[in-house]
Amino acid sequence: MAEINDLRDFAKQQGVELAKPKDLVSELIDNLTARYGYSSAEIKANFDQILNEAEQEAHTLYRKHEQEYCKRVLGLYISHLVKEGGIKDPNDVGVELGANVSLLDKFFLSLAQGRKARAGGAFETFHNDLFRGLGYPFSEQALINGKPDFLLPSAGHYQKNASDCIIFTVKRTVRERWRLVVTEGTRGLAYFLATIDKDLSRNQLEEMLANRVHLVCPHDIKQQQSAYRSAPNVLSFQDFFQDYLDPAMDRWKRNGVI
Repeated sequence: MAEINDLRDFAKQQGVELAKPKDLVSELIDNLTARYGYSSAEIKANFDQILNEAEQEAHTLYRKHEQEYCKRVLGLYISHLVKEGGIKDPNDVGVELGANVSLLDKFFLSLAQGRKARAGGAFETFHNDLFRGLGYPFSEQALINGKPDFLLPSAGHYQKNASDCIIFTVKRTVRERWRLVVTEGTRGLAYFLATIDKDLSRNQLEEMLANRVHLVCPHDIKQQQSAYRSAPNVLSFQDFFQDYLDPAMDRWKRNGVI
């Protein structure tokens, strides 16, 4: 019987792969657009609510895709066992699966380990797609010693007047990763880090403030966490648009930058 060492590789050879974050995001945006018919103005006005709802729905959507993927992979595997002669009648199914339990363990462990990474990728892609749809000018993934998701209004303007730019990046969970966008070459600027992470401590927020990092999160998260409510560098998305990005847009237009 032909040996299989990895069910995901085996399934991929048959053209079966788990949905990628960008595919989930596309379906999620289609669902939300069909439900609410959001225009750009409505997206900006409801950004906090949309992210909260999208995060919940994305998890449900991902698990649905994961379930369908498992059905197809296991179906392919059992068909392979039948073809190779390992299964001749239904009673052999349990015997064969039990004999290959390590292969199944490896498969399900791989799914579990990749779940958080895919959830993070889906959140970041969804947020970026929403942000991009608002029509703000930006350079994406610009290399400035760090590599933020968005450099507004452009990398070209950053080279001329870095302190007039907004550096904005997205992380589903933060931990210590906010340090990645605060480098020696760009120290002294203000950074905006969008997240849905609820677990940052008061000390972490104070350290971020000392490095001029503003945390941008949905309004509900800011209100629910006492450390977030009292931190001057924690903003809702509505705060960010009204107090930082839109005034910067007015300034850039007035000065002929955009």
